[in-house]
Amino acid sequence: MNIEYAIIHGNVMTPSRIIEQGCVLIADGKIADVLEMTPILDETVGIIDAEGLYVAPGFIDLHTHGAGGADFMDGSTEAYLTAARMHASHGTTLLYPTTLTSTNEILYESFDVYREAVKQNTDGARFGGLHLEGPYFSPYQGGAQDKCYLRNPNPKEYMEILRRTDDIARWSLAPELPGMKMFIQVLREHGIIASAAHTNATFEEMQEAYQNGLTHLTHFYSCMSSITRRNAFRYAGVVEFGYYEDNVTIEIIADGIHVPSSLLKLVNKLKGVERIALVTDSMRAAGMPEGKSILGSLKSGQEVIVEDGVAKLPDRTAFAGSVATADRLVYTMSHEGNATLHDAVRMMTETPARIMHIDHRKGRILKGMDADLTIFDSNVNIQATIINGKILYKK
Repeated sequence: MNIEYAIIHGNVMTPSRIIEQGCVLIADGKIADVLEMTPILDETVGIIDAEGLYVAPGFIDLHTHGAGGADFMDGSTEAYLTAARMHASHGTTLLYPTTLTSTNEILYESFDVYREAVKQNTDGARFGGLHLEGPYFSPYQGGAQDKCYLRNPNPKEYMEILRRTDDIARWSLAPELPGMKMFIQVLREHGIIASAAHTNATFEEMQEAYQNGLTHLTHFYSCMSSITRRNAFRYAGVVEFGYYEDNVTIEIIADGIHVPSSLLKLVNKLKGVERIALVTDSMRAAGMPEGKSILGSLKSGQEVIVEDGVAKLPDRTAFAGSVATADRLVYTMSHEGNATLHDAVRMMTETPARIMHIDHRKGRILKGMDADLTIFDSNVNIQATIINGKILYKK
């Protein structure tokens, strides 16, 4: 194996520890070795001197709707590529484009656009598969989803969706809806992650969904039930189930706004790094200046105002979307969530990779893994992003 280049003098974040002044060797798009010190190298080997900066696995974003002024619902290949480039400049090397509820015609068109975007994507964060968010959601927890498209699962409909594409990696749904047991089982048979979202389920309904194959909770705390009263009796909800069931993983929008500091600390304490993934859930305004923006597609989306690090409805009565990027999540979790920087990085790399069953090649700096890396300073300001051994962004 011919070493192409070496990253030297970095604080290298391995799964178990940080190697100070470590060295990462890269060849053929893979990590060839991870060393305690820089070896004697052939003069043909390229050198990246990290100069004491952190060298971490590339960030993996399980849930994003866009960035850089583009949304994946815009229906164009360029929208995908624009968002991918913006996310790469913030340290993300792999992302899962996420849809909103829409007509089936628009959804089918997005399948074609996604496939073309995968082919053309050479200078942005790579695409890991589609994340369908809806349309099988509770109208009581609809959030920013267009309520006119919310409905119960229909076997004829979802089997047709599954027939049209093999690119769905994950599907978010409300487990309490009629017919959901069969739908979750179908997703499991197709190797698709079933995740609870926009749901008013009780603890017991979540237990049943888990037994049928549901393994993940989408944007924990956002648009999901907690303790409620029904006919004077108290019922635990999705939040309580998420804390109770150790084998269920969760994702959080760790921008310090959607999930404030107090809840970040609680989540970190009770679930732990191996069961928490940080996600941006970002809209098109991520990475853009504050001001007016559009939530959803340019054709039919809703006007919002971006200020205070979040998108809001024009009357400022509610949040209307995240504008977070992965570097911001890692910084916030390590500064406000009682997580070490090492653990915050693991929540953005190793844990997402394990959730999506790609941890044999992504999410860790180990010999033989894909050379997806990011280099940043102590404030998580990204200095370089490397994907498959290729430098795609350098400040």
